[in-house]
Amino acid sequence: MSMYSLGNDLYTGKKSYDIIGRRKTWYTIALVFIGLTIALLLVKPINFGIDFRGGSQFTISGTANISQQDAIDVVAEQTGDDSVRVSEVGADSIRVQTSELTNEQTAQVRAALAEAYDVPVDDVASTFIGPSWGADVSGKAIQSLVIFVILISLILWAYFRTWTIAVGAVGALLHDLAITVGVYVASGFEVTPATVIGLLTILGYSLYDTVVVFDKVRENTRGFLDQNDHTYAEQANLAVNQTLIRSINTSVTGLLPVGAILVIGVLFQGAGTLRDLSLALFVGMLVSAISSIFLAAPLAVTLGERQTDIKEHTERVLEARGTTTDNQTTRKKKA
Repeated sequence: MSMYSLGNDLYTGKKSYDIIGRRKTWYTIALVFIGLTIALLLVKPINFGIDFRGGSQFTISGTANISQQDAIDVVAEQTGDDSVRVSEVGADSIRVQTSELTNEQTAQVRAALAEAYDVPVDDVASTFIGPSWGADVSGKAIQSLVIFVILISLILWAYFRTWTIAVGAVGALLHDLAITVGVYVASGFEVTPATVIGLLTILGYSLYDTVVVFDKVRENTRGFLDQNDHTYAEQANLAVNQTLIRSINTSVTGLLPVGAILVIGVLFQGAGTLRDLSLALFVGMLVSAISSIFLAAPLAVTLGERQTDIKEHTERVLEARGTTTDNQTTRKKKA
């Protein structure tokens, strides 16, 4: 069956996946992954970049030698510190990040790096980032995230005129953020300002996909209380199925170029900044595509079914069919 035929069958209701009906399964999977992220954070701290933790940084330009071990050996010899972070920047540059160094140590390391990489001392740039500046960056990042979530919640509540959809969307956003953080902790990749930009970007991407689904949910459930053929959950499930192919196509289209940046930029060009940004984008876009279908809409339905009018309507429809509800699932009445 072609994607076109499948999409047509899903849109008309000829074929349907019971996504809303199996929401307990999706909740369990989401909670397991969030639990793994929390467990990772307890045993392995986030690998914050120098912009957050502070320290000294050296950039060696125009070198034919891109060996990272040489930089590690130089810093260890000059300062006794072997906790050095080295990365390639482009094809002929090396970035070396260390703990905070004195002016004397900075001059010694700079000269030693120039000698080790056979470049003039002027081609070894040194900068210092204080811990207070790093703390300010962290505070601003958290503040931006909190403001973003609050504003989005208010906008969604005003747009859809129901708090259940706003909570469903924000719940999916927080899930996406937690999973992306978990991937960063597990991989050991540095969290840099580029990572924060990537996280905020994927939150916007997640919202785009989620709003598309909820727009269809709103369309399908408009005036549903006036009919007794379908429940609120069934109409919402139809909406998710109708937007399923569109969500898949949008996600694949977005993931392909980001995946190319991640693979080519990191593995073949060693671009650290590209790695920080593209990993957050790739993981976040992938997870958000899944959560907009399997988490956002089911969560909104779960909350919606707690409202008196929707609950009574569901019971009325199921009673007319000879079925009943139990813990948000549907089962045949026993004879």
